[in-house]
Amino acid sequence: MSKKKFSYRRTGENKPRVKQAEPKQELELNSFWQTAEEFEMVATCMQNLEEELKAELLALGGSKVKELKRAVSFRGDLKLLYASNVWLRTALKVLRPIAHFRSREESTFYKQAKNIEWEKIFKSGKSFAIDASVHSSFFKHSQYIALKLKDAIVDRFREQGLNRPSVDRREADIRIHLHLNEDQVNISLDSSGAPLFKRGYRQAKHVAPINETLAAGMLIKSGWSGQTDFLDPMCGSGTIAIEAALLASNTPPNMHRTHFGFENWQDYDQALLSEVLREAQAEYKPLNCQIVARDSSSQAIRSSRVNINAAQMRKSIVLEQEDFFKALPPFDEGTLLTNPPYGERLQVAEDLPDFYEKIGSTLKHEYPNWKAWFISSDMDALKRIGLKPKKKIPMMNGKLECQLRGYELFEGTLKEKKSAAN
Repeated sequence: MSKKKFSYRRTGENKPRVKQAEPKQELELNSFWQTAEEFEMVATCMQNLEEELKAELLALGGSKVKELKRAVSFRGDLKLLYASNVWLRTALKVLRPIAHFRSREESTFYKQAKNIEWEKIFKSGKSFAIDASVHSSFFKHSQYIALKLKDAIVDRFREQGLNRPSVDRREADIRIHLHLNEDQVNISLDSSGAPLFKRGYRQAKHVAPINETLAAGMLIKSGWSGQTDFLDPMCGSGTIAIEAALLASNTPPNMHRTHFGFENWQDYDQALLSEVLREAQAEYKPLNCQIVARDSSSQAIRSSRVNINAAQMRKSIVLEQEDFFKALPPFDEGTLLTNPPYGERLQVAEDLPDFYEKIGSTLKHEYPNWKAWFISSDMDALKRIGLKPKKKIPMMNGKLECQLRGYELFEGTLKEKKSAAN
C-alpha cells in the first residue's frame, strides 16, 4: 500500500498540515463487579415510546431517569437491572455501560478497550458478539472498529494467561454494544440477550404479526389498563389480546422467559433473580374485565390459541372465529384496539380504501359508546373510516411510518352529542 501524501498550501512557504492530536483523557470504567452500588443503565425502545418507557422505569424505582432518542437512561442496582428485564413492556433492551473514553485513532481505541478488565465480566469459555453503532468522521466503518474491539477483548484474555473466548454472531453468550459518536466511545453490555419483545409465547406465527413491544405501547398510549372490556376483532396471532391480558392482570411480560443475557455475566446472582420473580408473581391481580380476541380466519384462530396457551392466558382471553363486519359486539361498550391490514403488510380480498370504509360504517352502526383504536401506515385508507379521530399518534411498525388513531363512538351525530352535554 502506498503512503498517503500530505497536501501543501501556498503561504510563502510549504508547510504540511498538522495532524490533530489525540485528546488526552483517562478511561472511565464503571465498577461492574461491585454489585451493591448503583450504576447507570440505558433501556432502548421504539421511536415515540420514550415517554411510556420513562414512566415504567419510574414506577420500578429507577433514579435520575432521563429520556433520550429511542432510549431512556436511569440509575439503579443489580436488582433493578433484573426487574427491568422482567417488567418492562415497552423496552427492547437494557444496556449496562461499562466504559467511556475518547479516541480519534485506532491504536488509542484498541489500547483503551484492552484496558477494560474483560476477564472480570465474563469467563473465557463464553462466546461473545459485538453490535456497533458508529457515527464518526474519525471511524467510518462500523464493522472494522467492531473488529478492533474484538481483537482488544481476545488479546486481553491472552495477556491474562486465559483461553481465547470465541465469537458467535448469532447465539452469543455475551452481547457487547459499541456506540461511537465522533470521538466519544461508549461500551455497554446487553443484559437482555434476545430483544425483550421476544416474550417467549409466540409459538405459532400468522401473516405480518405485530411486535409485542409495539402492541404493549399501543395499549398504554390508548389509556387502557383493564378498566373496561376489551376487543381485538382482527387478532391475527393474538399478540394484542395477550399483551392486554398481561397488562390488565399486572403480569410481567417476561415472567416466563427462559433466559436473559445477564445470566452469563460473572456477577450473576441466581438467588436475586429468583427473588425478583417471586415478588413479581405476588403482584398478579385477577382481571375485572373481559378480553375477547376475534378473527374471520380459522388459521389465525389456531395460531392465537397456541400463543394464548403458551402465554398462560387461556382463562383470561375468549377466542372466537367471527367476521368483524357480520358479528355483533361482544359487549354494550368497551375498548376496541386492532392492527388491521394495510396493504404493505397484509393483503385483503377487496380494495383497501373500501375495506376501511366498511370498518367505519360498522363502527358507526354497531359500536356506539365504544372507544376504537387502529394502527395503519395507509393515511388515505384511514381517512376512509369517515370518523373524526380524537387522537393521532405517530408510531413505527418495523420500518413503516404509521399512525395510531383513536375514536370515541356514540349514537347519533356529533352535534346531537354536544347539545346533550350542554
